[in-house]
Amino acid sequence: MIQTLMAPEQRLTLTNISWEHYETLLNLLGDRPLRFTYSHGTLELMILSFQHERYKKLLARLVETLAEEWDIPLVGGGSTTCKRQDLERGLEPDECFYSQNAAAIQGKQRLDLRHDPPPDLALEIDITHRTLDRRTIYAALGVGEVWEFDGQTLQFWQLVQGQYQEITTSHTFPRLTPDHLLPWILKAETLNDTALIRAFRQSLRSGTWESG
Repeated sequence: MIQTLMAPEQRLTLTNISWEHYETLLNLLGDRPLRFTYSHGTLELMILSFQHERYKKLLARLVETLAEEWDIPLVGGGSTTCKRQDLERGLEPDECFYSQNAAAIQGKQRLDLRHDPPPDLALEIDITHRTLDRRTIYAALGVGEVWEFDGQTLQFWQLVQGQYQEITTSHTFPRLTPDHLLPWILKAETLNDTALIRAFRQSLRSGTWESG
C-alpha cells in the first residue's frame, strides 16, 4: 500500500516492507535528498524541501555556536542513519550530535548502535505531519534529547524511563530554553545566516542572548 502527501515536503509511505528491503533501499539510493523512516514494516520516504533544509541547517549552526561559546564538547553526526535490526527501527535525524558521549564516539568511522551509544541530541524539522511517529523511534533507539521545530514553535524533549517528557531547559545545554532559541531561528526571515550567527555569537559573549 502506498500513501503520498505533497507540499511543502513530499512524502511516500510504503507498508509491508521487510528489514532487508529497507536496507537495500538505503544502499541503493546512497547520498540522496531523502529522509527514510522505518518502523516494523512501514517505510516513509520524504523529499526534502528548501524550507526544511534551511531551518535544519540554521538550527545546527546555532547548536554548534552554543557549544563553541559555552565550551561544551560536541561531535556532529549530521543525518547519519541510526538503525537497529533487532528493534526493526531506523531513521535519519535532520541533525544529530554527541555531547555527553562525545569521547566515546570520537574517532569512529562507522556507527553501530548495537555497540555504540546513540546520539545525545537529535534535531527534527517537521513542517508537515509525518506518517510515522519519529519520536517513538528515537525513544526505542535511546536518543537522550530531541528538539522539534515545526516552522513556528520549538520544543525540547528528554528521554525518561523509555518515554519522552517535554522539558523547559535543555539537558545538553543547561540554561537554554526553547523561548531563548526560537527568536533566533525566526530571524532567518530577515537575516542571512552569516549575519544571524554573527549576531547570535555576539549576544552570547555580551550576555544578551536570552532576549533574542
